[in-house]
Formats: sequence, structure tokens, C-alpha cells
Amino acid sequence: MQICVMSQINIKHFANLNNECLRGLEFYQHELGFMEKRLEEIATDNTGKEVAEEIEHFQNNFIIHRNYITELKHLLHVNDKTMERQLLGTGVFVTEDTANEHQEIYKDYLTEEKLFNDLRHEFNRFAAKWM
Repeated sequence: MQICVMSQINIKHFANLNNECLRGLEFYQHELGFMEKRLEEIATDNTGKEVAEEIEHFQNNFIIHRNYITELKHLLHVNDKTMERQLLGTGVFVTEDTANEHQEIYKDYLTEEKLFNDLRHEFNRFAAKWM
């Protein structure tokens, strides 16, 4: 007979990380707004086919990133609420499942951070060419 013991992990390891991720996602949302405004300026000043295709490319990517940022923020808030409920029961610990869920969300955040920064650099090169 196997006995299964649920591991518990101290909440202090996750609270600051969730807040850091949420601040980062807020920053990226604001950056998207700035990039969208610049894209509108470029679209107004340049009507050629070549630039139109690139504008559409960036518009699509901005939509994808905005949606994913919103989703990640939601997942972080849900994870926070789950941790809060578990804290009410234990005082200082969350379950291993909740910790693993947090780690997956954090990995997704780091991936989004990299992809967003790559997009931002690509967009800045594009904007420098057409502004």
C-alpha cells in the first residue's frame, strides 16, 4: 500500500512573483497602445501595398498579444485567489498543484515577455523605415 503525501510550499515564494508578472503585463499592454498609435500614423502616411501588408502583420500580432496578455492576467488572478483560499486553511502554505500551476503560468509569462520584446524590436525597425 502506498501512502500519498501532498507537498506544501510556502506562499512567500509566489506572491511577489505574481505581482511582478502583473506589473509586467500592464506595461506590455501600455506598450501595445503606443505601438498601435504609431502604426496608425504610419498607415495614414504610407498607402503602398508593401507597407499595407506589414501594417496588417503588426495589427494581427498586436491583437494576438493583447488577447494573450489579458488571458495571462486572468490566470494570475485566478491563481492568486486559489492561493488565498488555501492560505485561509493552512496559514502559510499552498498545495503542490497550485504551486505547479503558478510555475506554468510564470513560464508562459516569460515566453510572452520574450515574444513581445521580439515583436517590439521588429516593429521599431519597421517604424524607423516608414516614419
